[in-house]
Amino acid sequence: MQSSPPSLGTENQHPFQVDSRREIIALMRGLKDNNQFISMMISDGAEIFITTVIDVDDTNNSLIIDCAPGQLANQRMIEAPRVYFEGLLDKISIQFSSSSIQNTSVDGRPALKLAIPTSLIRLQRREYYRINTPLSNPIRCVIPLDEETGIENVQISLVDISCGGIALLDDRKMLGNEIGKIYQNCKIDLPSTGIITVDLQIRSTQDLILLNGKSNRRLGCQFINLSSGVLASIQRYIMKLERERNAKLAGRI
Repeated sequence: MQSSPPSLGTENQHPFQVDSRREIIALMRGLKDNNQFISMMISDGAEIFITTVIDVDDTNNSLIIDCAPGQLANQRMIEAPRVYFEGLLDKISIQFSSSSIQNTSVDGRPALKLAIPTSLIRLQRREYYRINTPLSNPIRCVIPLDEETGIENVQISLVDISCGGIALLDDRKMLGNEIGKIYQNCKIDLPSTGIITVDLQIRSTQDLILLNGKSNRRLGCQFINLSSGVLASIQRYIMKLERERNAKLAGRI
């Protein structure tokens, strides 16, 4: 029996529930084909690991995912009464859970196996359209740590961007995790658009453990008092990314 991830709280999810097996398999394959990272959570979200879908076997009703780093972490996943999963596909949150995970292997590599979910939540809950930024040529955000002098700066890579804010990967954990903290005069160099200066407020933080065992911190940041000119620049850049993505999907680039 499926249940909803703990992050959804008391929100009424029935309108967002997907029960069609064909659609669920298509969504799982979409996560696999796009190599999307998925959060794997136990202990009411206290422990979070990052995984990816390796295979979707509808004949044997199995979903194969990368295992967590370390044997003890994998054992906790297997012994957990329920494991929750959440990933993004085309800016839509895909959420499901499992109460039975097993060890397996793929081409001699350890992995985890679970049944294809019988239902899941497909949830659009963002105010702004958000698009992933390129991994091959990461966009950097320069953030002044000393807000008075602006002498000491830190460069952090963007994960995604919208007209409402950005997500950052703070692998050195330089910014901390204080919700509500504001960083002023941050500079983002948008390719083919130019450098924009924005004020950022931390709205969410999530400590992650990557597949290589290293820790990372994802920060969700909101733009504060964004000017119309900067907003227009962000919109142009998002449209540029969208055109490039569509052209790639169509095989034109």
